[in-house]
Amino acid sequence: MQIDNVELKWLGHSGFLIKNSKIIYVDPYNIRDGLPKADIILVTHDHYDHCSIQDLGKIVQEGTRIVMPADCHSKVNKFDVKVKTEIVERGSELTLGDIKLSVLPAYNINKTFHPKEELGVGYLIKINDLLIYHAGDTDIIPEMKNLTGHNQPNKKFIALLPIGGRFTMSAEEAVEAAKIIKPFLAIPMHYGSVVGNESDAKDFVELCKEAGIDAKILERE
Repeated sequence: MQIDNVELKWLGHSGFLIKNSKIIYVDPYNIRDGLPKADIILVTHDHYDHCSIQDLGKIVQEGTRIVMPADCHSKVNKFDVKVKTEIVERGSELTLGDIKLSVLPAYNINKTFHPKEELGVGYLIKINDLLIYHAGDTDIIPEMKNLTGHNQPNKKFIALLPIGGRFTMSAEEAVEAAKIIKPFLAIPMHYGSVVGNESDAKDFVELCKEAGIDAKILERE
């Protein structure tokens, strides 16, 4: 989908491709061959379906900048080309050309898969007047209240929310998160491979619209 001068594509699971003046990937997993090489890759945590060396290897090139929590670093040292690595933690702020990143918390409240004390993160990606929130693997967490207000008249705020359940929010819980965040557009992710299916995504979109929140399923690239 095209938003202003930014192209946003869903690559399956929690993976996205964001294109403007840079080629940005977030959590590529089970991606197809032939995608454009990355300028920037954002990794939310070290689980195999988010920090996938096989998939990163398809898109890295000389000078690709990989932004990640510290627990991913030992994996991201095995490429034939020289990449740049950037270790971040919750609360970090980065400026990469015309792209600004805020690194946000992502964790489970009532599950043991992503404890708060571990290093998982989400990202708020700011490109001019467009803000894209990739929530990472998370439940509804108190810090989401800090995102309220980003959807201002002169900005477009898009939330990419996990809806598959078990390891993250369910579709119903993700709708409650969307009610807190109040995005311009909500897009479901983290379904269709490891856990969750298209019916969960459809439920999410339907429930969002009942709550007055615009939501859309992206076709897998």
